Amino acid sequence: MAGTRPALSYAAALWLTAALLALQPLSTDLYLPTLPAIAAHFHASVATVQWTLSVFIAAFAAAQLIAGPLSDRYGRYPVIVGGAAIHATASAVCMLAPSIEVLIGGRLLQAIGACACVVAVRAVVRDLHEPAAGARLLAAAGTIMGLAPLFGPIVGSQLQAAFGWRAAFAALALFSLALTIVLALRLEETHRLRDPRALTPRVLTAAWRAVLCSPTFHAYTLANTMSYGGLFAFLAGSSFVLIGVLGLTPTDYGLAFAATVSGYLLGTLICRRLMTRLSLAATLQVGAILQATAGVSIVALAAARVFHPLAICVPQFFYVVAHGIVQPVAQAGAVAKFPHTAGTAAAWMGFIIQMAAAGVGLLIGVTWNGTVYPMVSIIGAAGVASLAVAWLLVRRHGHVG
Repeated sequence: MAGTRPALSYAAALWLTAALLALQPLSTDLYLPTLPAIAAHFHASVATVQWTLSVFIAAFAAAQLIAGPLSDRYGRYPVIVGGAAIHATASAVCMLAPSIEVLIGGRLLQAIGACACVVAVRAVVRDLHEPAAGARLLAAAGTIMGLAPLFGPIVGSQLQAAFGWRAAFAALALFSLALTIVLALRLEETHRLRDPRALTPRVLTAAWRAVLCSPTFHAYTLANTMSYGGLFAFLAGSSFVLIGVLGLTPTDYGLAFAATVSGYLLGTLICRRLMTRLSLAATLQVGAILQATAGVSIVALAAARVFHPLAICVPQFFYVVAHGIVQPVAQAGAVAKFPHTAGTAAAWMGFIIQMAAAGVGLLIGVTWNGTVYPMVSIIGAAGVASLAVAWLLVRRHGHVG
């Protein structure tokens, strides 16, 4: 049984955590450079192709409300291993999709698998660590995970150039299949106090009420939501803006995207340094100040009609640095007060964040007008909102042990 395995070393736990958290960004970033090619292949509109992204995010959000309680009831091990196996199967479906509708369906299944892994591994971190130590581990895993958005678009663009858009999904299938095998052999169960009543309506409702009535949960979750909203606007719109409007090639786009999101690695390193001196709330406020500054800057450059890839990528780089500071702290803070129902708390946090991101993706699609303005406006608004939440809510309710 998983519970009888010897404890993982810190290094092994760190790398497995990073790999599991990377499933979500890899599922998005690896195929981003192929979006225009997918639209051309299936003769689909930009709004239709955006559904491959928005459906993924919406399904990822909704499935967490099931995956979280499942991990509280049956343990983290079966949820994580099962999720990785589902992701591998769904990636193969996407690779072989004969129509845009099947591709969208495959993306929905991919999201279910990825979300099971992400929710359960966040709960694993809470099982093993107090909030401050958990934030440091998540930041360390985020530094490793940051390689996914850094190299994902580059690899994706090269795979598309060599083999076509289906190759990105083939690579995802191989990665998640290998991860499934490693997890099945090496992962141990960390949730020792499983509640056999966790899925009964009365207990589940009580757990949901406790989470959703917590001002600390709301403060950190909303901060993470605002931060990720601006990042997701760039994820959803950058290929159309940088390739379609500003004239980059898919290969150049992959390089520009990677350079921009490399800021996440820097942000997680800064987060780890700040966490040795500051509280969770104070660390998040530092990130939010930088995020608001970056968001205002990208809007100001567009308003000044500076239409150049650097006018998008440079301020967005600093926005992503700020996200690398905000996200690990917000993830740890949102579940800090729920040591026995961390899966449920992580699920609701993820649900709220991903539903907001799905809305951003749809907004990018329906407001697309062939200019930079829809994307940069959303990024700017998210940056300012991130600072408002940090100042008004986290500063008041964000103090945890």
